[in-house]
Amino acid sequence: MTIEKPFSQASENNKQAILEIIKEVFCQPTTVWEIGSGTGQHACHFAANLPHVRWQATDRQDNIPGIRLWLDQAQLSNLEPPLMLDVCDTAWPCRAIDGLFTANTLHIMSWDEVRILFERLDRYLRVGASVCFYGPFNYHGTYTSESNARFDQWLKSRNPLSGIRHFEDVVALASAIDLDLQADHAMPANNRLLVFKRGERKSC
Repeated sequence: MTIEKPFSQASENNKQAILEIIKEVFCQPTTVWEIGSGTGQHACHFAANLPHVRWQATDRQDNIPGIRLWLDQAQLSNLEPPLMLDVCDTAWPCRAIDGLFTANTLHIMSWDEVRILFERLDRYLRVGASVCFYGPFNYHGTYTSESNARFDQWLKSRNPLSGIRHFEDVVALASAIDLDLQADHAMPANNRLLVFKRGERKSC
């Protein structure tokens, strides 16, 4: 069966704006794990423009064949073969993570899955690891735009457990695993890019 190469217009629209931020975050040689790589467009664009970074695309099994098509076409030496990963997996296919990026995933997951994601990050993130979350967020319990309110309603119509997450709730989960907020960047289309860095485990 022939697999059609997937394409996301949203990824095409936001990839350069995201790159402008993460090239400052991931400025040293490291391996960055991408959670929920989707089509693979971000992985190819970022790896092509960050030659000092090894980019590890991951996603659920259904998306792996499409990601592989993008990576095979890109033929970049710093693009690792995509790995199957569901954040709820008890064990992830890694020993430790030095850098992590994810785009438009928190509002697709249920809140329980978001909490599990942070539990897994607590296990795998090294001290000093940088973490970037891209997507829409609510602030002080309020939508930042009418378009985000409509988007949230659409998400919930598809899956009542999904929805735009509250910035304060995400920061609280991050803080609990010693992820300190470094920056909160305004992005196009009413999105944000949150940058965290993992500090030393705080003693009681």
